[in-house]
Amino acid sequence: MSHTDIAETSAAPADAVTPRKPTVALALGAGGAKGLAHIGVIEEIEAQGFQITAIAGTSMGALIGGVYAMGKLDVYRDWACTLARLDVFKLLDWTFSGGGLIKGEKIIGTLRELIGDVCIQELPLAFTAVATDLDREREVWLTRGSLFDAIRASISIPTVFRPYTVDGRRLLDGALLNPVPVTPLIRDPADYLFAVSMDGPAQLAPVVTATDDEPVDETSYRHRLGEFFGRLLPHSEGKPREPGAWDLLNQSMDLMQANLSRLRLAAYEPDLLIQLPRNVSTAYEFYRARELIERGREQTREALAHWSKSATPQRQP
Repeated sequence: MSHTDIAETSAAPADAVTPRKPTVALALGAGGAKGLAHIGVIEEIEAQGFQITAIAGTSMGALIGGVYAMGKLDVYRDWACTLARLDVFKLLDWTFSGGGLIKGEKIIGTLRELIGDVCIQELPLAFTAVATDLDREREVWLTRGSLFDAIRASISIPTVFRPYTVDGRRLLDGALLNPVPVTPLIRDPADYLFAVSMDGPAQLAPVVTATDDEPVDETSYRHRLGEFFGRLLPHSEGKPREPGAWDLLNQSMDLMQANLSRLRLAAYEPDLLIQLPRNVSTAYEFYRARELIERGREQTREALAHWSKSATPQRQP
């Protein structure tokens, strides 16, 4: 064999080897509309060369995580970015019975039509939706059955959405007991465990709300109706005003959830914690999707820039 033959033979295997991406188990926290930032987080994690192999989500984290596990995150993102304030209001099916102000059937039905449904055990990666069993007073990990049944249970914010029954259990929002679900992922064989919390320290400066690109016709019926319904929904923009009962309830819930998140994260510390300020938006400003997604991307980029892989031993043996 000639020298040339030897060189070519020895070079071939090196060319065929593709470096393995470091794997991540990802915990996505609760936060209502703030959870739209999870989309930007996921996109930035992938852009920086990581492979997400397992997801656990609570409330909005369960929704975004489940849609990602289905491979339909881009479809959901594009749809969410088209929503105006009035569009969000139209997705709410109000009720005054059954333990919640909103049935939740309309939004889940819309998402099923948009994305489809699947059994959780058929997903290409491990997925857990965290909910709270109201009667047994304990945390529930949903890892089997209909994906959207699990999501609907996990997003059942008390007094807002009706409780959702799965296998005879009345289930509520998982954030009541586990706002940032690291625990379902502790034994996952991924290289790293990342957690995303929407309960970070509040911003001192007021949050600037993105404006629509298109000019607004203030005389139009749609605009006037949107303004009317906008006053019914909590919002963070405009002139400072005296908080009403609904605002105070939501601020109090945010504070309790933030303290619970800190306690859970102190007990079960992830390899990397990505935090967004808890006042980055209210829980209902889904019409700010573009801004919140970008904020999640920026926050993830900053967190990864200050994180040292070498200082964090890989979890996989």
